[in-house]
Amino acid sequence: MIRKSSVTLALVCALFFALTARAQEVTPAEKDKALAYLESTKKDVLDATRNLSPAQWNFKSAPDRWSIAECMEHIAAAEDYIRGSVESGVMKAPAVPGRDIAAIDAGIIANVPERKTKFQAPEAIKPTNRFGSPQAAIDHFVESRATTENFLKTTTGLRDHAADSPNGQKWDAYEFILLIAAHSERHTNQIKEVKADPNYPKS
Repeated sequence: MIRKSSVTLALVCALFFALTARAQEVTPAEKDKALAYLESTKKDVLDATRNLSPAQWNFKSAPDRWSIAECMEHIAAAEDYIRGSVESGVMKAPAVPGRDIAAIDAGIIANVPERKTKFQAPEAIKPTNRFGSPQAAIDHFVESRATTENFLKTTTGLRDHAADSPNGQKWDAYEFILLIAAHSERHTNQIKEVKADPNYPKS
């Protein structure tokens, strides 16, 4: 025979875990913060690639370095790639309780844009001239960023699942959206490095 106290305890525990899960939902302030980050980094990409000549688009500071055109293509391709991974993988992953989400969120924004450590891009998003022209890459990026922003605005449960991230931590879907913005900031910084090269064409 099941004791009444045991049933009560089980109900209390279930209620506690339900409330805990609900408390992990992304807040309106967090959504606003991520949306502002997506918007500001989009503006930075567009500002950094405005009114460039073909020579400026295609200049490389070294044979093994990317041109601005290649950076732009990579930014646009990565937007789809990361968001697709969120939709098909992260949002279906199990919950990972006990993560310090505030520290992870802050770490993504602070560390991803830094270019002190270099990484090899996944083969799927290396530049291949898939869009046909720099302007087509820009247009694709703008459309894809709008899709990302709509996903952020309309999707619930962004904190409910977590999957492996590039740095080995488990990140939730909200954190991968921060990664999308931070990744474009990282490569905007790369574009600025190309422009700062002493041999960069003046026109």
